[in-house]
Amino acid sequence: MAITRDEFIPRPGIVNKQGHLPDPSELVCIEIPKVFDQCLIKRCLVYACGPDTIDTDEELRSNPLKDPRVFSGCRDYQLKLCSVEKIPLKTNPNFKKLIVSFEISFYADYINSCGEIESEKFEINRTEVIPKLYCPDSIAQISATTIPTGKSKDHDGEIVKLELVAECLDGTFYRDDCGCGESFLDITLGFHLIVKCELIVQLLIPAYGYCPIPVQCEEDPEEDPCERFDREPVPKFFPDQNLEPLFENESDYCEYVEYNN
Repeated sequence: MAITRDEFIPRPGIVNKQGHLPDPSELVCIEIPKVFDQCLIKRCLVYACGPDTIDTDEELRSNPLKDPRVFSGCRDYQLKLCSVEKIPLKTNPNFKKLIVSFEISFYADYINSCGEIESEKFEINRTEVIPKLYCPDSIAQISATTIPTGKSKDHDGEIVKLELVAECLDGTFYRDDCGCGESFLDITLGFHLIVKCELIVQLLIPAYGYCPIPVQCEEDPEEDPCERFDREPVPKFFPDQNLEPLFENESDYCEYVEYNN
């Protein structure tokens, strides 16, 4: 059954696949960054002295630590794009070889011998080379005025954007017994990096007008803890048993019954 305009309330959400949306109220032209090409880089890095390689990084060792005992994880990952070099390919200048330099920073937490939580900041500088990515040059030159200054500002229509998901896979302590006996924390870092090439474009899209004013925020009413406790179901007093079934399927059970009868 089709949805009529009177029944339709324009708002963000999942589209009901069983019904049909009414015709849009207008076609609008919007200016947004459009992804022309993208690729994924997946790395697992460990500490190693010397120049960085595909799977090693010299900056994954901490400064000297005082009596570390237990590594407790990493947090507050940050990504910074430092520089991008785009080299047109001779076969097709719309395709570029990208040399992307970026920095990943995060904090590693550990517990010292006194039971106190300490933190160490890591800053990992990496350079990745993407041999071929569709990155066409912007044909239009963009200049816009800003309010309230009214000054004209040029915009770069071509954008290279990075998206990162990083994780500390492991952290181990190393003690330099040959030197001053200092302790260090070596991190194993895994990350997924998406490199995107975008252009500022104008797109024509159907629209239902401006989004409606949202409903008023709900307040969390105060509730008596005993009343909430009375409504909760009685908990299980014993955990579930971790047992394997005696029979793989029903036919095995029937054969077992016939054999014992």
